[in-house]
Amino acid sequence: MTTTSSPNEEIIPPSEITRLGQLFSWQSILFVTFSVCGLLMGLAYIFGFTWNGQRLLEGEYYWVFIGFFTAAAFIALPAYPGQKKVPVYDLVAAAVSLAISFYFAANAWDMVQAGWTNLYMGVVIWLLMMELARRSGGIPFLLVVILLGMYPLVADYFPGLLMGIPYTFEYMIEAHVFRAEGMMGITTKIVAEIVLGFLVFAGVLLATGAGNFFIDLANAGFGRYRGGPAKVAVVASGFMGSLSGSIFSNIAGTGSITIPTMKKVGYPAHYAGAIEACASTGGVVMPPVMGAIAFVMAITIGVDYATVLLAAIIPSLLFYFGLMLQVDAYAARTGMKGMPQEDLPSTRKVLMRGWPFLLVLGFLIWGLLYMRWEYYTPWYACILMIALSFLQKETRMTPRRLFETARQIGVLVTQTAAIILPIAFVVSALTITGVTGSLTSGLVAMGGGNIYMIIFFGVLACFIMGMAGLAIVAYIFLAVTLAPAIIEVGGLNTVAVHFFIVYYAMLSVITPPVGAAAFLAGTIAGAKPMKTSFTAMRLGVVIYFVPLFFLFQPALVLQGDLTPLFYVLPSIIVGIMFISGGLEGYMLGAGKVSGWLKLPFVAAGFAFSFPGFWTTIVGGLLCAVMYFVVWRQNRAGGGGLATA
Repeated sequence: MTTTSSPNEEIIPPSEITRLGQLFSWQSILFVTFSVCGLLMGLAYIFGFTWNGQRLLEGEYYWVFIGFFTAAAFIALPAYPGQKKVPVYDLVAAAVSLAISFYFAANAWDMVQAGWTNLYMGVVIWLLMMELARRSGGIPFLLVVILLGMYPLVADYFPGLLMGIPYTFEYMIEAHVFRAEGMMGITTKIVAEIVLGFLVFAGVLLATGAGNFFIDLANAGFGRYRGGPAKVAVVASGFMGSLSGSIFSNIAGTGSITIPTMKKVGYPAHYAGAIEACASTGGVVMPPVMGAIAFVMAITIGVDYATVLLAAIIPSLLFYFGLMLQVDAYAARTGMKGMPQEDLPSTRKVLMRGWPFLLVLGFLIWGLLYMRWEYYTPWYACILMIALSFLQKETRMTPRRLFETARQIGVLVTQTAAIILPIAFVVSALTITGVTGSLTSGLVAMGGGNIYMIIFFGVLACFIMGMAGLAIVAYIFLAVTLAPAIIEVGGLNTVAVHFFIVYYAMLSVITPPVGAAAFLAGTIAGAKPMKTSFTAMRLGVVIYFVPLFFLFQPALVLQGDLTPLFYVLPSIIVGIMFISGGLEGYMLGAGKVSGWLKLPFVAAGFAFSFPGFWTTIVGGLLCAVMYFVVWRQNRAGGGGLATA
């Protein structure tokens, strides 16, 4: 069954959490105006365009960007759930943020050269950012930003490793708002320069119907197998997520199609939502684009993006392999069939219609890896995608579709800016107080110099910070506290350590009690959010243990000597098969797994996967014995086996 929805229908997903209303409503037009102005300024700065022989200073551009997209956020993001109209106080907030930001932009040169500040206006900007943090990330995120951001006021009252250099409120605001440690530093650079092009590219993809193409392509390839719609969701969301790098837009775009289809063939609502949440989450660490965290990591480590991209290949493939195995095991255990051939699209017709997307994907990879254009690449890919869109009537960029595209891009950039900009206060607080160094030494001391204890405390820190706020907050904090401790004590590979933190930090989006991605997918599926989140946690089990593997075997992130891949990778693949079989109660090739064998299956699979000589030997023997037991049980029972 070919997806028949047009690109227009995909541009504004039903789950878009804004109050922009109809396409040409006054608030939509105002929002698009702010967004387009901000994007044009971004283009001018990133590509070095000049005006009267002069180009924008970094500070000038940052404040203009902050002004336009803060104003756009107060137009688009509701103050409370269900708010449909834009109240007067939000119009005032938009006007004030725009005016103050432009005033700061006019004084950007003095801000850098002479330390210019304005305390009262700085406080206003600080308060406006707090409100954006609440609207974009909820109360938990706001609490993280407030508590960590105001830490400099009481830094000297904390004991031991938490003690830092105290600051008065005035100097704290100066650092947070006007200096490179805060809003004029890395966080604004991430959203205003590094990620901006990829967000624009994601919007163009949605506008031209890429989501529908990847769903149709996955249907043509996997729809006929058992549990076909779920496998389609995994493949389509993986492809789309790898290009857009956005978990939530991916769930809203592909999930609105795949989740109802999964439910239709028999998957429970919470299971369908969990599959989509996991598949979309995997896109954050799936090359070629990935999410904002990957670019932050490249800057933090001091490597180019291509190094990060290559390092992500094997872990992301292992994740999707484990997810696909569990989806297949559930379908086999419950006796699901594939979709009828007559309901599936023709592969040839899908490719004839969607070859421009594959061409752009190839161009994106070529630009990132071979040409090393890095964050210029998506801008060039946008130009190519828009040009190719004119070859087909269904994707041609008409004036209406251009406006829709600008709105979609504006929503992506605005939501991202509203989340990332307030993180500047966290980064500033940790930097100016000097607490990061003491935390690093404190973690080493708490672990008694034992690398395994330090990793244990680090995993706990990732979970706690990830569930309290956002993955990027956890990574930025732990990259300067936990990573040096692990590297110092264990002598482990830097890239592997930072990927370890990224993986555990991003688990927050599917892990209860704040599994935002699972909650969104559960809402679309009509399922209980918490139940969906726990199911997503089980389906995404590979994310929970693979980081430990590449931490101790950096060949898995393509670092150092790659020879171990010849024997480590096969054992991990087989181990994942046993873990998935134990969790879902069905082992590929053997049949249904009895209840009492499920836990031993998981334990044996983990042992066989772990990159250590004796654990692999013992785990391998246990896997062989249990596989034989299950195989015999199903043969003796005369059933339990199924084929795809």
